[in-house]
Amino acid sequence: MGADYDCHISSLADVDPGALSKDTFYIFVTSTYGNGDLPSTALPFEEAMQEQTPDLTGVRFAIFGLGDQVFSETFNHGSMKLMQMLLDRKAEMVGERGLHDASGFDMPEDVALPWVSGIIEQLQAAKAA
Repeated sequence: MGADYDCHISSLADVDPGALSKDTFYIFVTSTYGNGDLPSTALPFEEAMQEQTPDLTGVRFAIFGLGDQVFSETFNHGSMKLMQMLLDRKAEMVGERGLHDASGFDMPEDVALPWVSGIIEQLQAAKAA
């Protein structure tokens, strides 16, 4: 990759969707809870998205989901739900949604690191164009 990035990690419980900036690239990582829902730490973000209905035009993001294929009907639905919320508010998704399956043999980082490297390559290619 060869570049340094200024990174900040936050829980979705502490993120105001109305404050998402066009000047920042966001990588969302979420699990799935219960019947395909977001985990409890993401509920304040989800509620704020519904109440504020922010226009996220120009906000760019990528998303990575943690799930378990044993729950095939709701596998990675938390990340799908969050992705759709962002897209519905006109945010722009970069790359494919990354997915980890806890019932497989790969550790999450074994899937996430190559995935995020691909996302960064796409961002660098777009910037160079």
